[in-house]
Amino acid sequence: EMFKGAFHGTRIYSLLQNWAMLMCVSLAVTPAFKMKFWNIGAEGQTLMGAFASAIIIWYLGGKVSESLLIIIMLLTSVVFGAIWGVIPAILKAKWNTNETLFTLMMNYIATHLVLFTINQWAPDGSSKIGILKHGSFSSILGQKYIINVVIVTVLTAITFVYLRFSKHGYELDVVGESVNTAKYVGINVKKVIIRTMLLSGALCGIAGFLLVGGSPTPTLNAELVGGRGFTAILVSWLSQFNPIIMIFVTFLVVFMQRGSSQAASTFKIGDSEAFNGVIVGIFFLLVIASEFFVRYKVVIKLKKDKTKAIKEGGAK
Repeated sequence: EMFKGAFHGTRIYSLLQNWAMLMCVSLAVTPAFKMKFWNIGAEGQTLMGAFASAIIIWYLGGKVSESLLIIIMLLTSVVFGAIWGVIPAILKAKWNTNETLFTLMMNYIATHLVLFTINQWAPDGSSKIGILKHGSFSSILGQKYIINVVIVTVLTAITFVYLRFSKHGYELDVVGESVNTAKYVGINVKKVIIRTMLLSGALCGIAGFLLVGGSPTPTLNAELVGGRGFTAILVSWLSQFNPIIMIFVTFLVVFMQRGSSQAASTFKIGDSEAFNGVIVGIFFLLVIASEFFVRYKVVIKLKKDKTKAIKEGGAK
């Protein structure tokens, strides 16, 4: 049933869409996490990217060509995501603030900013703006999702090369290993922090852009990101911050999400979304728990007298 839920008929396109979106957000958090900057704000940064695209559609849709509209959406989403990411980076670089708490709080600000805007746009306070009529990608093979997959695949290759072979990738590696060492070899740590979070936020902005423009029913709501910003943290960590490994880890997570939803519906377990959350949560828990046995060896030591008794017993 899980394979049926993931691959049967047109469901494979939904699988690819979900893979692309989770993969994009996972790529976004990876540079920051390699630098040991704990960016918990990917959810808000992605939402701000989607928010930017929705603003452009709302005010420019139908007034400019669709091609120009999509380009403006992309640029605005990148800027919004980058700004949302760089704010905690600047405060960390200047005043050594706690980036975990700061980026987490930025998520709440983004959510309520979107809710406030929707309430302004929505007719009669319905809190819904409906489907946006412009800014949607063209279809390939009858599916708008295909463009998302192509874009994210290209971003994966670029991110891999950036992290593995570029000077910037080397610098954030050194900063992640030891700030003091980085300073000793002449790396401007503050500059690296700000630059890396600009990149991380920009990638989140692209993810938000894809959530709006790459959907057959583009819209905006506060739950649009759907927790991917938090799931991406675990995906990135399990992939050891390697974009190539991340492709397969992301696919496995999305497969379990889609497949478990189908299994829940077939066997009438209850809320399919809640069930797939449980399945994915158990998977992450088991993998994290197994990390203990990978890193440590359990050694049972007997007391000397017991050891001696065992040896004497063996001699007899």
